[in-house]
Amino acid sequence: MIFRSIIKSIATGDAEQSLLLTKRALAQGFPAESVLEKGLIAGMDRVAEKFREQRVMVPEVLMASRAMHAGLSLVEPLLENFEKKSTGKIVMGTVAGDLHDIGLSLVKMLVMSTGVEIINLGVDVTPKKFASVVRKEKPQILMMSALLTTTMTVMKEVIDELESLGLRKNLIVIVGGAPINDGYAKRIGADYYFEDAFEARAFIDENLTKIITKKGRLN
Repeated sequence: MIFRSIIKSIATGDAEQSLLLTKRALAQGFPAESVLEKGLIAGMDRVAEKFREQRVMVPEVLMASRAMHAGLSLVEPLLENFEKKSTGKIVMGTVAGDLHDIGLSLVKMLVMSTGVEIINLGVDVTPKKFASVVRKEKPQILMMSALLTTTMTVMKEVIDELESLGLRKNLIVIVGGAPINDGYAKRIGADYYFEDAFEARAFIDENLTKIITKKGRLN
């Protein structure tokens, strides 16, 4: 079936083939939702499994993600009437003093497949900048990353800034990055820590509707 071919194109990071096969699947009459779920996302799930087993590295995951988004560019315009989580909004960025963006880019590319709106602030984002954008955009989730032990303390500064401005109450804060762990996330007052981008995507895919409905943190 063509879905298996789409999955293979993503697993091998072949964006051109992913685009071609997605176009073919749609031309054959497969619903856009099926192409998304059974082809594009299923392909990334296979890559996720290999990543957790350390059978692929980050550059290969990025290639696979780009291949998925090549197909997604054709599918997304057809999903307007499909029940999506498009009302959700996430602000994300790498904290001040840290210029690493590979992990951030990967999270963005994977999470986009859930249909949520993403505002990516990029790297070297100050606590005041995070707070300013949260106040303006009113997201349900804030995602922060840090790749250096010297910058991970900025995450606490961001949370403190949000609390001082009264912006923390109904905001879920997710943190991640090489030096971060679950214990540190709890100590600084974050709600969740995820080891990799695939865990973050799975959480958002499963919980965003509940988060929007409850207008606050999950218990």
